Amino acid sequence: MKKFTNAVIYKNKEADEILVENGKIKAIGKDLGPAEETIDLDGKLVIPPYVDPHLHLDYVYTLSEMGEKGAGSGTLFEAIEMWPKFKENLTIEGVKKLALKAIKDEVSQGVQYIRTHIDVTDPKFTALKAMLELREELKESIEIQIVAFPQEGMYTYKGGVKLVEEALKMGADVVGGIPHYEPAREFGEKSIHDIVNLALKYDKLIDVHCDETDDPHSRFVELLNALVLMENYGERTTASHTCSFGSADDSYAYRMMDLFKKSKMNFISCPTENAYLQGRQDTYPKRRGLTRVKEFMEMGINVAFAQDSINDPWYPMGNGNMMNILDNGIHLAQIMSPEEIEKDLDLITYNGASCLNIQDRYGLEIGNDANFIVLDGNSPFDVIRNRSSVLASIRKGEYLFKQKPLEYEIELNL
Repeated sequence: MKKFTNAVIYKNKEADEILVENGKIKAIGKDLGPAEETIDLDGKLVIPPYVDPHLHLDYVYTLSEMGEKGAGSGTLFEAIEMWPKFKENLTIEGVKKLALKAIKDEVSQGVQYIRTHIDVTDPKFTALKAMLELREELKESIEIQIVAFPQEGMYTYKGGVKLVEEALKMGADVVGGIPHYEPAREFGEKSIHDIVNLALKYDKLIDVHCDETDDPHSRFVELLNALVLMENYGERTTASHTCSFGSADDSYAYRMMDLFKKSKMNFISCPTENAYLQGRQDTYPKRRGLTRVKEFMEMGINVAFAQDSINDPWYPMGNGNMMNILDNGIHLAQIMSPEEIEKDLDLITYNGASCLNIQDRYGLEIGNDANFIVLDGNSPFDVIRNRSSVLASIRKGEYLFKQKPLEYEIELNL
């Protein structure tokens, strides 16, 4: 039996202790009695582990690998054109090496759950095979969901639909798509039908790169939502990006948000990457590239933040720090009222867990795995304002890592 004491527990003001037995949370409360081991958390905030619900682990650090060939305008569609040439030379070992580096970046900063989109428009399935191996090898430290993602399109790439289906048979957890990259609206819509049909056929989750464009006429999210609403599949479905929805007029947007509430579909916004990629054809005013995060939160529509890329052709930066993603996102979406700050951490924890469809076994609840992180602060406001670091990450009651708060060798003297 192990007891974590003197904690500030997120969303539980009545408790300051967590009792762990056999890797599970046995009790949460005050004065829980003696334990074989007692760990003093020094009044720090304890929250569930960070969730990164949208990351491309087969792309990470490939921009640096490309060298000067990777330098360009940094636009979304230029990156999509660059990628096929590079992936011709991918190896399973090479993909695993770079992916592991990024996974370590994320885990060392409090992430314990990742959903990764893996490009399957490759008849050799090099990246998918690498990620299936890593998912198994690392399962004790991190949970990885794999999306069968047709980066070059289900129809733009000949035979793309069959490749996605084969990837599902090989063990991918989620059906992906990119309808706005298909050669015409008709084929984008056709791909949405294919995605839903494959999910139903193989009992898989859905996560679509949906309307990642500034074009307000890109409305594939409408069709996706309609299909999963009719199939009662919304809670198992996620629309990622939906940047164009941030450019839609209010009449259309509020009608759709009513339908989103009915379907219970999830949304993911990638604030740093889309702020960088979108609005490239705008002069001024420039669009921010975000979907309607604030309105989703106000209307009870589940929305989460994600890293998306780490040093790849789409985005040169990124380091897996979800607090940095949150900080950028709440500025861009303007969600920093006192009431909003109290639940902003949900955007990188509970809301992401709902996108992964693991909400029934995630979080600080009795009976769940004892998975949580300790932040260098004593309240949501404190840790968000200071972009606090993660002092410890605990998985099934054991440390993944632990570090000391920042210490000065020579303190500031004013």
